[in-house]
Amino acid sequence: MSFRPLTRRMALGTFIGTAALLSRAIRPHGARATTPLRIGMIGSGHVGETLGRLWTHAGHQIMFSARDMEGPKRLAREMFPLARAGTPPEAARFGDVIVLAVPYGALPQLAHALGGYAADKVILDATNPYSWRDGKIARLAMKQGAGITTRDLFPDSAVVRGLNSEDMTTIAAQAWRKPPRLGIPLAGDSRAALQVAQGLVWDAGLDPVIVGPLALAGEFQPGGAAFEAATTAANLRRMLNLPPDTQSASGGSGNG
Repeated sequence: MSFRPLTRRMALGTFIGTAALLSRAIRPHGARATTPLRIGMIGSGHVGETLGRLWTHAGHQIMFSARDMEGPKRLAREMFPLARAGTPPEAARFGDVIVLAVPYGALPQLAHALGGYAADKVILDATNPYSWRDGKIARLAMKQGAGITTRDLFPDSAVVRGLNSEDMTTIAAQAWRKPPRLGIPLAGDSRAALQVAQGLVWDAGLDPVIVGPLALAGEFQPGGAAFEAATTAANLRRMLNLPPDTQSASGGSGNG
């Protein structure tokens, strides 16, 4: 598969340090990353709360954020001492990884608000565009693919699309189930960023499946073949005509 190379800024910036940290920490399926990450969670609704609970359980630190601080402060109390609350810029500055867990229509404003705090970092985009809710930016994302649209909004970051393909109720119910586990498709233009996202999916008790570059992320956004497929990694691979994963003993860790 073809991947967009890292920019010069990214090669020299903090992103590479983070990616290297995770690549050393990633272990085979069923294990967790041995080195905790700091995750800036942009959004504290159903998506942010569900992922935050799974990742704090795995030992990662979360800063929850939102426009209204009531939700982030509640989650910080409930997940203390591994969680805290802050504004979206504070969460972006805090995180080794930034997770977008807001309505897709908020992304243009967020890209402006986060500014340089998001530069040179991995952004895991767990959002979905819906034209009835998100307007013009969603129509663009449905036309050219959300992966491309999000990448263009955050050009100095390493964007990965993932954890958007299943409802959070499904993810919460299926996390850490007996193998074969729930497969989660990922797409990104940087191999290093995909490694980071892959580790976080493993740490959520799910099996990552690397689909390819961001241009293919439309395969698992609303309307795509793998959206809400709720199936194993092996079935996802067959559905998307990907080669089988020969490294997974349980039928699903998915290196791509």
